[in-house]
Amino acid sequence: MLTVGAMQRLEPLIGEWSLEVTFPGAHPIGGASTVFEWALGGQFVIQRTSNRDTEVPDSLIVIGAGTPDGYTQHYFDSRGVVRVYEMTFADGEWTLLRDRADSSPLEFSQRFVGSLSEDARTIDGHWQKRTGPEDWLLDFALTYRRG
Repeated sequence: MLTVGAMQRLEPLIGEWSLEVTFPGAHPIGGASTVFEWALGGQFVIQRTSNRDTEVPDSLIVIGAGTPDGYTQHYFDSRGVVRVYEMTFADGEWTLLRDRADSSPLEFSQRFVGSLSEDARTIDGHWQKRTGPEDWLLDFALTYRRG
């Protein structure tokens, strides 16, 4: 299990961010915001996301210790979706992976890769999905900007 000190590696995420979602072949959708904050004495990070666009759900996320090298992200959204992701955050790269059933059946695998800018004010990332052994396909791009 990660120590509280290892949880401190998530410090660059803490704070308020605006979000921009871009689906393939579409214009960016703005109007979403997210907040990362410490919880329970630094043992967890809570992320709350809200969005004015009804295509993108609001969410509540709890990040905690997972494996010796990573974290576990518990995801809940306004559609009633519940998922668990394996997460890493190191050297400016943030990854999430869900490739097995958890609280929800696994209809498709998902992964996120995001890069934190040197000034820690932007995270440029993308979500990918796949339904079998084929290559990963872009689901949507996601950009975080410090608010």
